Amino acid sequence: MHYRTLGRTGIKVSPYCLGAMMFGKMANADHDACTRIIHKALDFGVNFIDTADRYSDGESEEIVGKALKGRRDHVVLATKFTGPMGKNPNQQGGSRRWIVQAVEGSLRRLGTDHIDLYQVHRMPADTDVEEILSTLTDLMRAGKIRTFGASTVPASDIVEAQHVAERRGLARFRTEQPPYSILNRSIEREVLPTCQRYGMGVMAWSPLGKGMLTGKYRKGERTPDSLRAKFSPKAMSDAGSLDAVEQLIPLAESAGVSLMHMALAFVVSHPALTAAIIGPRTEEQLDGLLSGATVRLDDDVLDCIDAIVPPGVDVAPLEGAAYAPPAISNSALRRRSPDERAAA
Repeated sequence: MHYRTLGRTGIKVSPYCLGAMMFGKMANADHDACTRIIHKALDFGVNFIDTADRYSDGESEEIVGKALKGRRDHVVLATKFTGPMGKNPNQQGGSRRWIVQAVEGSLRRLGTDHIDLYQVHRMPADTDVEEILSTLTDLMRAGKIRTFGASTVPASDIVEAQHVAERRGLARFRTEQPPYSILNRSIEREVLPTCQRYGMGVMAWSPLGKGMLTGKYRKGERTPDSLRAKFSPKAMSDAGSLDAVEQLIPLAESAGVSLMHMALAFVVSHPALTAAIIGPRTEEQLDGLLSGATVRLDDDVLDCIDAIVPPGVDVAPLEGAAYAPPAISNSALRRRSPDERAAA
């Protein structure tokens, strides 16, 4: 396994990051089986694990923590916060009040005294970025986290956060975790160039397009009865995505690789990308993912991919998982009061 520097942090990580979203009651509640997956990935050379407090209501973190006993110092451990962790409205978000509580909960579940990378799962619209940065800076100085970043943030918010950090003398976001795959390339327009400008590491979630790029989902065929199809029914039957897949499969075959391996190799070939987050539910799935680690795409194949799905274009729907600006998600921000809507 080759290793890459996580932005300009100096931390070395594997180009595959093991995502732990599938561990726990949400997908795989067998703790022993999940532990075997983690150990197999580590034995292969993967040294980067990403989870979040809200995955299976903390169970994912607990599984990861148990699996890393005796191996913690060899792993770059990342987790995330802001998602709801209870019915109390203050058990979520980016307030100093909650971040301080959230990190303690994650540390306890992970069974560690520090988190290598602590990430804002989604930037909360009701919280000043300075509030978030100042709290995370304090956590760094206290030794509870080593560095921090964010997930699924638009380029404009990345720039604002960098400027606020510089103006206030605070630590800055060192990483970004966006959705990126052959089917979702919109971040190539602004997000990735912005991350490169600020020397940020980038870990792509859903590099297989929510599973569409596994090759299991084909045009004109019955949608498999899978976990992905259950949680993302529209995405797994999207006509535009299926059309692209039908063109990508023969391209992969001509290159002598599977569609899944071509998709992962495409993601890690981008110069802005540090790692692709792989999220297996079973050992068999992990074996399939890792078997493509040596695949390298040449320019001819990348040119053909560009012809099928143009750079900077999203073909596949993310069904609300990506960032939605407040002005898009809140209609009140797009509409004047009724008595002010007429021009005369």
